[in-house]
Amino acid sequence: MQTDQENTIEDIENKKIVEPQLNIILTTDEDDERPVYISGNFNNWITQDKKFEMERVGQGLYHFKFAHDFSYPDELLYKFTRGDWSEVEIDKFGNRTENRSCKQKNGVRKEHVAKWRRNWLPFKSKFLPKVHLISEEFEIPQLNKTRRVWALLPYDYDTSTETYPVLYLQDAQNLFNEKAQYGNWEIDKKLAVMAEYNIGKIIVIAVEHAEKERIKEYNVGNTVLGNGQGKKYIRFLTDTLKPFVDENFRTKPEREFTGIGGSSMGGLVSIFSGIMYPEVFGKLMIFSPSLWVVPKIKLSFLDMDEPQDARIYLYAGGDESATMIDHVKQFKKRLLKKEGYEDKMKIRLSINMEGKHNEVYWSDEFPKAIEWLYFSDKNE
Repeated sequence: MQTDQENTIEDIENKKIVEPQLNIILTTDEDDERPVYISGNFNNWITQDKKFEMERVGQGLYHFKFAHDFSYPDELLYKFTRGDWSEVEIDKFGNRTENRSCKQKNGVRKEHVAKWRRNWLPFKSKFLPKVHLISEEFEIPQLNKTRRVWALLPYDYDTSTETYPVLYLQDAQNLFNEKAQYGNWEIDKKLAVMAEYNIGKIIVIAVEHAEKERIKEYNVGNTVLGNGQGKKYIRFLTDTLKPFVDENFRTKPEREFTGIGGSSMGGLVSIFSGIMYPEVFGKLMIFSPSLWVVPKIKLSFLDMDEPQDARIYLYAGGDESATMIDHVKQFKKRLLKKEGYEDKMKIRLSINMEGKHNEVYWSDEFPKAIEWLYFSDKNE
């Protein structure tokens, strides 16, 4: 006796087999509420292309019919995703799958997906970056303090001769620490998956925050939070830490390979770092920045004789605060209005309307930001 799924597949086959366009029937053992998209060499591998969203016709069963005017390549290459590469199909063992290939231009093609990634996981331990503690007490002469600083090196760093781009991240306590009070970004696991997929490899320098003095240290100038030490902290990053990193690790030291980032107040101090030292940082990764602290942030530092290319990834969640999205949108608008930067400033604004102000959402955004900032030529 046939199951409901088998009956549905038979109905589709009977109706579609004579049609002049190709139909794809997808079955999956692991179904949930996320939509399924086809991405491939026919749409520049866009992962959330509404024109190629599959119709859910039953539990674990999806159908897609190519349009009458679809221009078939000689060989159709494609993958199934749940809307992003962080949610792409994997095999039953959690391994990545190769691109699917098809030369059919009509009839019915049956496909099957065993499992799907969720938030880039699972990961392969052999691709995990090497977590190197640079120092338990790295000196910050500008503040007369010390701090723990880590370097996350590509998994094959010791066996290669490559040089790597670098990202300086704030709030190291919450980046890869399994015991973090509020969870962590799991950047080690995300970097492992990116390495497995050959997306690219970078060095991440993670700097601990100042615990009770975190806000003061990330606060730049005189704001609603009072007088901060942010300018001194930023000078530590540019004048002390970066020269040390470039001298002791195989980095690509030029600004076009150097980024800085963080979330909340860590995002705010990263913005100021890029504004004050555009000759050092060519890439900014800004998640849920505390722009309410200084909503009319001055951009006069960007008045350079020769504006340089910059890439900025901005993320905001719709469930963070009443003003988060408006502040981020206004900040993007002001940046793009800056004279001389119209063609130099590349900004990607990512908004998750369900996003909350916590590590889970920043974790999900991290690999998307890394890929766009360092390994993509897309403008937005």
